[in-house]
Amino acid sequence: MNPLRRPPAFGRSAVLGRAVARVRAVLPSRRTLAGMGRSPRRDLVAGLTVAIVALPLALGFGVASGAGAEAGLATAVVAGALAAFFGGSELQVSGPTGAMTVVLVPIVHRYGTSGVLTVGLLAGVLLVAAALGGVGRFMAYVPVPVVEGFTVGIALVIGLQQLPAALGVRAPGASNVLVSAWDAAAGFARAPHPAALGLAAGVAAVMLLGARLRPGLPFSLVAVVAATLAVRFAGLDAATIGHLPSGLPAPSLSFLHPGAVPQLATAALAVAALAALESLMSATAADAMSAGERHDSDRELLGQGIANLVAPLFGGVAATGAIARTAVNVRSGAVSRLAALVHAALLAVVVFAAAPLVAGIPLAALAGVLIATAVRMVEVGSLRALARSGRGEAAIMLLTAGATLAFDLVTAVLVGLLVAGALALRQVARSAALTRVDLHEGPPPAGVDLPAEGRGTIVAYRVDGPLFFAAAHRFLLELADTAEFQAVVLRLSRVSAMDATGARVLGEAIDRLADRGVLVLVSGVRPEHRRTLDALGVLDHLHGLGRVFPSAPEAISYAHHHLHRPGLLTGHTSHSRRRPG
Repeated sequence: MNPLRRPPAFGRSAVLGRAVARVRAVLPSRRTLAGMGRSPRRDLVAGLTVAIVALPLALGFGVASGAGAEAGLATAVVAGALAAFFGGSELQVSGPTGAMTVVLVPIVHRYGTSGVLTVGLLAGVLLVAAALGGVGRFMAYVPVPVVEGFTVGIALVIGLQQLPAALGVRAPGASNVLVSAWDAAAGFARAPHPAALGLAAGVAAVMLLGARLRPGLPFSLVAVVAATLAVRFAGLDAATIGHLPSGLPAPSLSFLHPGAVPQLATAALAVAALAALESLMSATAADAMSAGERHDSDRELLGQGIANLVAPLFGGVAATGAIARTAVNVRSGAVSRLAALVHAALLAVVVFAAAPLVAGIPLAALAGVLIATAVRMVEVGSLRALARSGRGEAAIMLLTAGATLAFDLVTAVLVGLLVAGALALRQVARSAALTRVDLHEGPPPAGVDLPAEGRGTIVAYRVDGPLFFAAAHRFLLELADTAEFQAVVLRLSRVSAMDATGARVLGEAIDRLADRGVLVLVSGVRPEHRRTLDALGVLDHLHGLGRVFPSAPEAISYAHHHLHRPGLLTGHTSHSRRRPG
């Protein structure tokens, strides 16, 4: 063996070394952690601001998920701290979100709180595995119409989920949000409770108007406090308004038996996929709002995975990066991940020291907070831009939003991706073209004589674009119907891509032309396409007859001299062998 060549490293130590290197690559570095001391005062102010905004959202999303307000707070504290410490974004704020609530509600209905905690653990494992496997970079390939579509769908689901609390009626047991909202509206029509509706509408109005007038102020907290005081001093009926449990009891820590894990695999995959997508979207938005910040996708997945692994152990639900809270963090002047850690610490103080102050918040007020949040999730400008960009993008967005309402988020994203892929495939297929070109197009190579005559017996076609299954049959079979010429030159130098179907259809077209006595010549086969053509034997016989050329002028010159040989000008030419099948 050559001593200068090192043998490939396939041993156990090499595999272990690569694994350790991969783990180190996604763990926080000393430089990352040292950055938390750059501007602690600004981070403290930003963390306080985010905590004030996050408190009613954590309570509301906890209640909306079915796990309870205490679970929402536990998630905001534990997941918020761990995702900030281990995550790949300096400015990301994590916690319970409306999108995750949409996924968790059906799990609560079917498996109870224990199912939600178990799904969170499984999702955490999947996210850690995705981070170690380098999956983060692929999340950027999700089309924008799909993202916008399921964002609109999530906003609609969140708003509809809050109708029972906003109308002061008992939440129906229907699993579909449309059916549940309809039942709640029917119940309100039979026995209306204007106080609950007034509270929810008032809180939502204060938040939406306040966001326009003074975006930096925490109007959600102001509205919730005002609603709580109004209920307390006006002596409204607690049975219709609804309140959080007194004292915020400790969240449940029961998990399902390991034998139930296979049943929860699909739900865990949905939670993990949503956590990855929403977190990376939020981190990208944070990069866009700040100067010089760039998140690490795989490290962010690791942070979310650890957060979702640990949060259920404290009674928390599945968490993800929160776009609204991240935006507040950036706009409040946050410089490093210290701001998100401060936000989690302040919420922990609320859990341990101020729980009596939180108890008694009207559920109708929290419903108003979430309805306003759902309204603000929809970016009207982005929707208009997509609608103007083309009917295809608008169709993808509407189908994804509709599937979110009718089915679930995973199904919605899959539908959006399939439709987007089909439209993209159609667009690519349309870019392929078969063009008849002039025989003397382009300068001839050195030593090649191109005659002026022969135009009535020889024709040249150039294939432009991809030659694959969606485009091949459309024009290559039309080519095979060309019978008025004695020689056809196929110029393949501009074929951008070729798959097995395209290669096979090319072979069929060559065979059909040859069966009618047409001399077929091929030129300009690119090196990257030879493997596919050789594997299927498409050009084997033409190679044997010397009818495959580097350039079109050489092929045209060959056709002219071949056809003008004695006895061949009007006779039949020898043609390619027909392949079986």
